[in-house]
Formats: sequence, structure tokens, C-alpha cells
Amino acid sequence: MSRETTFALLAHYRGRHPDEAGTTHRFEALLRAEPRCFERDCWVPGHITGSAWLVDRTARRVLLTHHRKLDRWLQLGGHADGDADALRVAVREAEEESGLAVTPIEETLFDIDIHAIPARRADPGHFHFDLRFALTVADSESFRVSDESHDLRWIDIERLEELTDEPSMLRMRDKWRYHRG
Repeated sequence: MSRETTFALLAHYRGRHPDEAGTTHRFEALLRAEPRCFERDCWVPGHITGSAWLVDRTARRVLLTHHRKLDRWLQLGGHADGDADALRVAVREAEEESGLAVTPIEETLFDIDIHAIPARRADPGHFHFDLRFALTVADSESFRVSDESHDLRWIDIERLEELTDEPSMLRMRDKWRYHRG
């Protein structure tokens, strides 16, 4: 995947979610203006990350991480580290953080989000431009907790609010409900 492919993914996403055109435009502006936007040390205006809405085989539960650095329940995901293939980043991060084998449900964007990351140690505060994909387990649903998490948990998507009130998490839940029809 390339920068051009990312533009195409965003154009397709904008067509499906015209109410998020402002966010889509900010992603496109980053891609046009910042040649290093896939590098984790691209602090201003921020950098691309890839995340996973990872569901079980029944498509009724999602795997969340209690993120060690942010101390919140979130989707799995992380830095692109120079890789312009955001889907590959999402798959890699989901597998690294859970020990699960995962596979894309589809290769289109499931959600996008821009969120602030607070300063930590030598890293200044910055923004993550997060490209999110719907994935499912390819085999076992028995995960392992990595060093990046306090914990991982499968939670019924309809009970998501028991772990998080994060608006982007609830938005993904609502998109999943719509997607599942």
C-alpha cells in the first residue's frame, strides 16, 4: 500500500461517511503536506497510526486493551513506523498486542479518528491520525497480554460502555451495529 492507496481509502470512506468529511480532509492535508507522516517522530502536525476493531468469530464481542500509557480501554493498534500500508499496520499491531492470528473483514477503512496524545518522557504532545480497520480472529480467541497493556478483555459490543465512554469507541460500536445490519 502507498500514500496514493491511503488517499483512495480516505476517498472511499468519505463517500460512505460524508458527515466526517472534515476529519477526512485533515488526513488528506497531512498526507499532502508531510512526507514523514508515517514516522512516529513526526510530531507536528502528527503522524499516522493503524488500529483494529477486532471482533470474535461470532462478531458479537470486541477485544479491547487497557492501554498501559493512556490508562484507558481502547482498540488495539499502534504506530506505522514508516509503513504506509495502514491495514498491514493494524494487523501487525493487533497480532503483537494480543498474540492472536487476525484477518481483515474487509480492506476498507472502518473508522478514522484524530486524537491528542499527551507528552510523555521525551515525546512532546502530538496527534495520532488513526486509520482503523475491522478485523476478526483467524483461529483461537485465547489472547496473551503484551507489555503495552495492563489487560486485554473480550467484551460484548452491546456492553461496551461498561469499559469505556470514549466517544470514538462508541462511534465504532454504532458503525458496527449498522455494518452488521
